[in-house]
Amino acid sequence: MNTNNIYSVSSLSNGMRAVCCRHDGLVSYIGVVINAGSSDEDSSREGLAHFVEHTIFKGTSKRRAWQISSHMESVGGELNAYTSKEETMVYTNAPAGYEERAVELLFDLISSSQFPPQEIDKEREVITEEIYSYLDSPSDRVFDEFEELAYKGSGLSHNILGTPESVRHLTSEDCRNFINRFYVPCNMVIYCVSPLPDQKMIRLVEKYFGRLMPRDNALKRISPPPMDRFEEVRDLGNHQANTIMGARVFGRKDPRRFPLFLLNNYLAGPCMNSKLNRELRDKKGYVYTVESNVSLLSDTGLLLIYFGCDPANISKCRKIIERELDSLCQKTMHESSFNKIKRQYCGQLIASSDHIENRAMALGKSVLYFDKVNDISTTAQMIMEVTAAQMRDVAEEFLSKPLSILTLI
Repeated sequence: MNTNNIYSVSSLSNGMRAVCCRHDGLVSYIGVVINAGSSDEDSSREGLAHFVEHTIFKGTSKRRAWQISSHMESVGGELNAYTSKEETMVYTNAPAGYEERAVELLFDLISSSQFPPQEIDKEREVITEEIYSYLDSPSDRVFDEFEELAYKGSGLSHNILGTPESVRHLTSEDCRNFINRFYVPCNMVIYCVSPLPDQKMIRLVEKYFGRLMPRDNALKRISPPPMDRFEEVRDLGNHQANTIMGARVFGRKDPRRFPLFLLNNYLAGPCMNSKLNRELRDKKGYVYTVESNVSLLSDTGLLLIYFGCDPANISKCRKIIERELDSLCQKTMHESSFNKIKRQYCGQLIASSDHIENRAMALGKSVLYFDKVNDISTTAQMIMEVTAAQMRDVAEEFLSKPLSILTLI
């Protein structure tokens, strides 16, 4: 994205942060990341953050829904958004030269969305269908239901989409209140990756987003209670069993995250040579898919191992996974083998950096959560400094005890 890895982080006049990176390409990537997600909703308004993300495109004080959707598309660009447990992102990409068009549109959406009732009513139906589509996909559903159990008793437990019933009761006023509460300068970061010089880009951002009034936000997240181990099987009448084995870990700022990333990648990361893929798929043919992932939030997180198999093979898969986890907890990996793991992970970081939009988004999230840019080279350096003993220590701390397990059949 930037061969010199030069990023500029600035604060606008109202305290909103901006991160810019000059990129001599044909496309500009601009977006706003907001420190607010489904965990910040009131318990009576589950799904509100995601509902706002959908309906923010349905009309502003100066544009109707069709004008919003066509504003970037008419020049070959895109406009999109997503919601997670703790963040919302609204973002664009467009041919270089349309940076002001993108910045002005993002500002209009965040500052002037009207949430017209007639559009709200239509979007309820769309989101309800989205909820049902997830319920019909057990490989997706099992993750949501595992999190409900793992984060029980906190705002992190419920599905990001909400339920058909909760969505049915959301109103335009609910949406406006959520925007007013969380979409404030101190709670947002705008990222800009474009051919424009950083200072010119900052002036453009200040021209629009500098108009937002500085306000404190009411972001008060409460740590979820300790997780009690669970083991459940839920019969949905499926042919395949979808199983997750997992443990609660630490939050995104914990320095142990780097050995955890290596551990996760070694176990069942995206490559075919991951340990569990070799053991469960290549050697035994028990699974079509096995994967592990780490999800780190403000002050908690999850390490999850997912596999889909014939119900008759569940116990066999579990025994193999438990055997491999026990080995990682008991033995420190040989240095030469561990160095291969680190090289592979750093190589994956470099390969993924070719996707410029993902790197652009990562800039915004890095500044939002760490108040600085943790780029690919920084992460790779931290990974290369991890020792085999540190990875074993993390494995022993979180994987030596029986994991929580949820199976949907």
